[in-house]
This record gives sequence, C-alpha cells and structure tokens, in this order.
Amino acid sequence: MVNGCNKMLSIVLVLILAVAVSAASCAPKSAATEKIGVVVTVLPQVEFVERVGGDQVDITVMVPWGQDPHTYAPTVAQLEAVRQAKMYAMVGSDVEFELVHMGRIVEANKDMLVVNCSEGVELMGNDPHIWNSPLNAKIMVDHICEGLIQVDPDNAESYMQNRDVYLKELDILDGYVHYRLDKFSNRAFMIYHPAFGYFARDYNLTQISVEQEGKPPTPQLMQDCLEKAKQYSIQYIFVAPQFRTGIYETIANAIGGETVPADPLQRHYVSDIGNMVDSLALEFE
Repeated sequence: MVNGCNKMLSIVLVLILAVAVSAASCAPKSAATEKIGVVVTVLPQVEFVERVGGDQVDITVMVPWGQDPHTYAPTVAQLEAVRQAKMYAMVGSDVEFELVHMGRIVEANKDMLVVNCSEGVELMGNDPHIWNSPLNAKIMVDHICEGLIQVDPDNAESYMQNRDVYLKELDILDGYVHYRLDKFSNRAFMIYHPAFGYFARDYNLTQISVEQEGKPPTPQLMQDCLEKAKQYSIQYIFVAPQFRTGIYETIANAIGGETVPADPLQRHYVSDIGNMVDSLALEFE
C-alpha cells in the first residue's frame, strides 16, 4: 500500500513539474538585474514568493525551520534584511510572531510595502495556520503577486504568468487531496499541535488536538484523547518538529500506535502537503 501511495504521489508531482517546466520555457525574460527584497514570516511563504517572483526576488524568512512562530524573535541580521526590502508578505491571521513584532518590523522600514496574505480567507477563531490548506494558499499567492506587481510593475507580466502556473499546481494538489481522502468514512486524525484546522475544515476532516491553547494536555484531556483514539481507531499521532515533547510518545504507546511527522511550516509546500495526505490516507484505511 505504501508503494502504491508513493507511486501515485510521484505521478502527481511529475504532472506538476511538467506544468512548471512548460511554462518556464516560454516565460518572458526581464531586463532588470537588481533583485527585489521580499520578507515573509513563515517558510511555506518562501515557496509562494519564489514561484511567483522567480529570479527577480531575494527572499528572507523571519521564522526559520525548526523554530516556533509563537515564541521566535527576529535577529539583528533579519531586521537589516527588512531595512533593505521592498515588500513584506505577512500572514495576517494573528500569527503570534506578527502580533508581537510587526510594529517593530514596520518601524525598521516605513517605505516597505506590507501585504496581508490573509485578506479574503475565512478565518477560524484564533487559528493562524491558514497556509496549510491549498485553497487558502491560492489566495495568499494572489496577494503576493499583486504586491510584487505594485513594487515592480516592469515585471508584471512575468509575475502573473508565474502565478498562473503555480495556481495550476495548487489545483492539482487540491485534486490529489480529494482523490486520496474522499473515499474514506473514518476521517479523524490526532495531532499534537492543532496546525491543520483549515486543512481539516476544507476537506471535511476532524482534527483532534492533544495540545490546547499552547498548553500541555491536562490528565482529563489525555484521557479524552485516548477515548477518541479508540473511537476513531487512530494509530498515528502527528507531530511537528517545533513542538516535540514526550507527551505524544506516551499517548502513542497507550494506543499501541506510532508518531508520524507533520510539519506545519513546510519549505517545499506542494510535496510536503502531498506527503501529509498520503500519511492521512494510511491512517484512515
């Protein structure tokens, strides 16, 4: 079964690559030589900007891999990159890093365009993880493209063409999610940090979170998780590298299951979401 999943994911990724290569071969070349400095908050946005901006952008990410956006603070080097940037693509959905540090970031470069990538996204309470749904990713990519055109109108045609290619890839990814998951009736998964709420909402899944409001689970919540694991025949506990504790191992052992990586801050967005989908399909079987 795992080999079959990997084969299907490989086919999807080949299709995505074919779309990208085909478009790149006819993409207009820019005469500009100076790259546009763009700052983003989280790693998934790097791929969004990279795919729209192409060779025209120089990207700085504020929250590096393995760091927690709820607690991370910008370094001196990052603030210097902000001072040189033309655009900041903020997530805009109350990511704690932005709530705490955005004022300081804007103060460092008042001429920088700030793009709110969450405009048009239907927010879910205090859940900031909008990027983990491909449907929301498409909205974010549109905002990024609009921002790049505003700061660099000479390359508008290139940005729009790159955007359209990447949006097609996200459409393929969306189709892959439905192809892999729609057939299952048991649609609940357990995760340590509740980072896939938008994904669960958009694809009719149930996310069961071990952690609540950034706090370790109480004994009562632990018992509740164990009961839900039994109810939904859960075998996997999805865990992100930013939130590693021994608690999820305790739950996994108690249900006779195992832990599975699920990084909500993916650098390679399309392929990593695809891998998450394959893991969910194995859980639901």
